Amino acid sequence: MVIIVGLGNVGSGYSDTYHNVGFNVVDKLAKKMGVVFSKEKYKAMIGEGMYNGQKIILAKPTTFMNNSGEAVSLLKQKNKEARIIVVVDDIDLPVGKIRYRESGSSGTHNGLRSITSFIGQEFERVRVGIGRDESKDLADFVLSKIEDKDQFEKIYDQAVDMILEKIG
Repeated sequence: MVIIVGLGNVGSGYSDTYHNVGFNVVDKLAKKMGVVFSKEKYKAMIGEGMYNGQKIILAKPTTFMNNSGEAVSLLKQKNKEARIIVVVDDIDLPVGKIRYRESGSSGTHNGLRSITSFIGQEFERVRVGIGRDESKDLADFVLSKIEDKDQFEKIYDQAVDMILEKIG
């Protein structure tokens, strides 16, 4: 079993912001797999499906970014043997650069810090580069609306392809 968690913030005011790239990638993955987010449990919106014979749980925490660890911890407790892959925006990567890691530090990302504080560093990460606008405060930038939506739709597709390749 694989649990794929997209990080973001709930609410219409946060949709299409840079900080919701994780949600957007998981939404694209759900669409490609024919999965519907049909229930809320474990402090997350959950969708379940199958891919190449293995059960996949897609999750979008409803705890807001900085408390994502609460939801991931609950998911892990209920599915102890599952692989966990977290999809997250990354200001330290150029726009469109996608980096996969099997484990590691949380870097500068508060959502990843929250997760590591609950379950440690042993989970996989897909970091999607959003770059950084030096003219804006960091919080203002990550919570601002994505300017080039067409470019990011292609980036989401690339991230989905990488995830599907990793889960085989």
